[in-house]
Amino acid sequence: MGYPHQAISGMKSYNGVAILSRHPLIDPEQPDWCGRADCRHIFASVDTSGPLGEIEVHCLYVPAGGDVADPLKNPKFAHKLDFIDAQTHWWAARGNDGHSRFLMGDLNIAPLQSDVWSHARLKNTVTHTEVEIQRLLNLQKAARWVDVMRWFLKEDDEAYTWWSYRAADWQEVNKGRRLDHIWASQQAAAEVESVHILRDARNWIPPSDHVPVTVRLKS
Repeated sequence: MGYPHQAISGMKSYNGVAILSRHPLIDPEQPDWCGRADCRHIFASVDTSGPLGEIEVHCLYVPAGGDVADPLKNPKFAHKLDFIDAQTHWWAARGNDGHSRFLMGDLNIAPLQSDVWSHARLKNTVTHTEVEIQRLLNLQKAARWVDVMRWFLKEDDEAYTWWSYRAADWQEVNKGRRLDHIWASQQAAAEVESVHILRDARNWIPPSDHVPVTVRLKS
């Protein structure tokens, strides 16, 4: 498909992250978090030979967190919060060094009320709890990330990337959440031309409960 340069980190039947590129990938790294080698983060740089020069690309998969939004009762939820905290400290230590960067992937948190089908119904549900949202905002602030989907969409516009398999007709019910994100550094965000949520992909055979999200750069 025209992406000969690949950096892949995956575990069979479990987690996986990857970067595919038309240009050579520079110095790929696979950090481990929370003392687990569970394939949740990979990053590399790519030379665009354009105005952005070298871009650092991060693919991140935040733990889902299980079903109970209590870290004392649910180790999976505790791991999710610890994972985001560790990321936040790492990015804060790196600082805002002026690099062009993108961070993208399944962050498993829908932060805004318009990112879920019902804030009232989901405010105590994992992916939309106050504690998760605050952790995600802390991570975003740590490196001054720009949420490029909301750069182009109003905060009150519906923007879902995930629909459960449980609904017989996901389109009719439309109980979606925005779990997949693309963030950019200040420098890279200025070069984003458009953002697109490939909603129709939810009907592909076989389907995924997630759909792709893409950004197009100006050059």
